Amino acid sequence: MNEKWVPFHVPSIGEEEIAAVSQTLRSGWLTTGSKVKEFEAQFAERVGAKHAVATNSGTAALHIALEALGVREGDEVIVPTMTFAATAEVALYLKAKPILIDCEPCTLNLDLDALERAITSRTRAIMPVHFGGHPCEMDQIHQIAQSHHAAVVEDAAHAFPAQYRDRQVGQLSDVTCFSFYATKPLTTGEGGMATTDNAVWAEHMRCMTLHGITKDAWNRYAGAGSWFYEIQFPGYKYNMTDIAAAIGLVQLQRSAQFLKSRAQIAAMYHEAFADLTELQCPAAEPHVGHAWHLYVIQLELNRLRISRNEFIEALKKENVGASVHFIPLHLHPYYRKTFGYRPEDFPQATALFDRIVSLPIYPSMGLGDVAAVIRAVRTVITQYRR
Repeated sequence: MNEKWVPFHVPSIGEEEIAAVSQTLRSGWLTTGSKVKEFEAQFAERVGAKHAVATNSGTAALHIALEALGVREGDEVIVPTMTFAATAEVALYLKAKPILIDCEPCTLNLDLDALERAITSRTRAIMPVHFGGHPCEMDQIHQIAQSHHAAVVEDAAHAFPAQYRDRQVGQLSDVTCFSFYATKPLTTGEGGMATTDNAVWAEHMRCMTLHGITKDAWNRYAGAGSWFYEIQFPGYKYNMTDIAAAIGLVQLQRSAQFLKSRAQIAAMYHEAFADLTELQCPAAEPHVGHAWHLYVIQLELNRLRISRNEFIEALKKENVGASVHFIPLHLHPYYRKTFGYRPEDFPQATALFDRIVSLPIYPSMGLGDVAAVIRAVRTVITQYRR
């Protein structure tokens, strides 16, 4: 057993982020202000988009993206079942119907054949999720969407900074939404961003982040501002704070090194597990730049004497934390009861759920931590192989 506990995730926060937050606290301006504007501008430039709208979560970004694109009651939004709750629930916020589709077995991204079968004249938007940081096949998704006059809103919560055919995720579709939650490749604690090249959508999303009013607090209370404002739409309270943006600006500067570290860890795992027939390492197609937010192995349970859950417990006994991404949406009570989804409706996701394990992968892992994870996985495999 490893002597030191290796947690599933530790945020990579350093003295620079702490100093940036301290400076912001001392500035006297804590909520949406100049730091948020700067973060939006730098993030848009980094991903190659014309506009970026900061939010207080990735979920909020998805919500205002669908709202700006005109998703309304009675519309359908296609969502992969292999995702977190947020992707589908934002459609429900707008009284639209989330149409779940299966995943493909290698990358766990949405299945293109399932997408073709699911799209109808009522489909208003398709929401691909770049699972674990591996971009979906966006060329084919755009072709399908265009032929049915549907919008594409990417859930890129895992995919900063990822690339698809030498283009940054964030500049490919109508709107792309990122998450800066504590476990994400770039974190602001809580936060998100929506990017687009459409100025009208960007302005509408920005308005909706702060109650649908024409001026945010920064514009009203800064020296050149005015107290006057007008409510244009019934908006939300989704604005990012300057405190969060201060962290984000530092994280953005460190993001290239973060990616390099995660890619190195992934490569070490690949090499260490290459000879194990009891598990399958995650795929990385040659035409994508993987963000390596997650490293998800697939257990070959017919070669093991334990279940996936028991495998995770065995890793814990070896002092290594692990997790599961995700419990497919169709297996949750709400989606079963509300839409009648059954496990057999999504055979790939249902079968994969019982086999997947997410291993630790984050920039602050030392070589000793990586070696400890490798040692634990190999120990458990050796102990429980058939």
